[in-house]
Amino acid sequence: MRSRFSAYALGGYGEYLLASWFPATAGGLSAEELSRRNVFWKKLELLSKSQKGDDGFVEFKAWFSKEEKNNTLEVMHERSVFKRNQGRWYYVGGEVDQVCADRL
Repeated sequence: MRSRFSAYALGGYGEYLLASWFPATAGGLSAEELSRRNVFWKKLELLSKSQKGDDGFVEFKAWFSKEEKNNTLEVMHERSVFKRNQGRWYYVGGEVDQVCADRL
């Protein structure tokens, strides 16, 4: 989870993001598309995590701005699902809530 946030925050790691996405749910995403920095991710807060066998669940909030030097942040709240296959974890998908803007 944290490595995927870092890949989004840094930009340019679309290959990694695509490789860590569960193939059946990756849809038509491309590494090129995932490498673009459309927003500027600022902070990650893990709220909860759990695991049942090869199924993992992570709830988090991630703060971002739409401009690099903007002090107004938006918060994305997601409950993600991960699946372990042959010892490796893959992002399956999640339920996303976009929360209100916040000020730094």
